Amino acid sequence: MRYRPISPEVLAAELAERVAALPHRRLAIAVDGADGATDTAGLADALVDPLRLSGRAAVRVPASGFLRPASLRFEHGKRNPDARYTDWLDLGALRREVLDPLGADGSGEVLPALWDTERDRATRLARVPVPEGGVVLVDGEFLLGAGLAFDLVVHLWLSPAALRRRLPADDAWALPAYERYESEVDPSLLADVTVRVDDPRHPAVYEPQPD
Repeated sequence: MRYRPISPEVLAAELAERVAALPHRRLAIAVDGADGATDTAGLADALVDPLRLSGRAAVRVPASGFLRPASLRFEHGKRNPDARYTDWLDLGALRREVLDPLGADGSGEVLPALWDTERDRATRLARVPVPEGGVVLVDGEFLLGAGLAFDLVVHLWLSPAALRRRLPADDAWALPAYERYESEVDPSLLADVTVRVDDPRHPAVYEPQPD
């Protein structure tokens, strides 16, 4: 694999340019990566201002706002890696409240978060209108391979050693979930843009080589 070194600032600028060049309609962009080990939120946040400067209004929607209630997430225990991989994120709610409204027949209004995991109750937030040409930036983990209708996906990839090193000690139990994701989905190849972030200060963009 060939990776092109890039600064975080130039990475955000290049990604914003790529998104701005997409068709002028409502778009859903995903920033995918292991929670706690990659800064998906930081990259999504860094895209907001460049997109607005290019004429694309941007709305942030963390996938963590669409986790299932604790009674469902922890049905098999709080440290079950298979449950974290398949059961924590409410895919149906994310489609219904965020992705479907962006479609041609959608309302154009998205819900920025559905569930407050700290209080374990509904957020009751108001819907946010997304203008024509606007962009919804969704960040989180395990966003690929589930049939979510994103227009572009950026995957933040870590080598296995870097993942073990950077994952918080309290989340080490989740390593089998990330290994399963790599094995079953291969997000580095499925994503539109893959960025190696073993050292977050010095990311590198994967550049496929011609056959």
